[in-house]
Amino acid sequence: MTDYRRNFLAGGSFFFTVNLAERHLRLLTEHIDKLRSAFRETRRHHPFTIDAMVVLPDHLHTVWTLPEGDAEFATRRRLIKSAFSRRLATGERVSESRAGKGERGIWQRRYWEHTIRDDNDFARHIDYIHINPVKHRLVARVSDWPYSSFHRMVKLGVYPEDWAGDVSNDGGISESGRGEAQQADGFRKSSTHPTGCALVIRRSAKHSGASSGKRSRICFES
Repeated sequence: MTDYRRNFLAGGSFFFTVNLAERHLRLLTEHIDKLRSAFRETRRHHPFTIDAMVVLPDHLHTVWTLPEGDAEFATRRRLIKSAFSRRLATGERVSESRAGKGERGIWQRRYWEHTIRDDNDFARHIDYIHINPVKHRLVARVSDWPYSSFHRMVKLGVYPEDWAGDVSNDGGISESGRGEAQQADGFRKSSTHPTGCALVIRRSAKHSGASSGKRSRICFES
């Protein structure tokens, strides 16, 4: 059996990917209000900060920060999945092993989790989340995808609205867009804190290092 471990770091920040069991379905975007309700229900009883999130038809990516001294991200993930499943009509395909345990067949049992190591790692994963709809060719521009925290961050000044550019004619990201996606010159969210406050670094075109930019804090709703 694979040695499948989870890293329980109290009060840390984590990147997650969670997939539907049937990857051809579009349940997450077709029932986005039910998904939002599941998140609200869970956060009411087990608070945490959603630093960034994108919801695609069959999977989602998100970065969370847990309260100081709290390492129960697995509990939160389980409750969200369960709450969403309860809100959907039954009838999905369920394996014998799941049926024997009384489980639904909405989600894959496992999920990808990565512990954020530092500010640069945090920024890379935030960028990855927001570029994801373009990567999957669902839209031509990051701003075109509605189910993303990108729009909130634009309003807060973390990103410019045209961040990462437009998809080129050959189906890839334009050179200017690729540069922004890789380096995020101009605006970049660089760190997070259990309070929900983010350290935003605004960098000039002359400097690529985070230490050279102006810093300010932006706090997100928890």
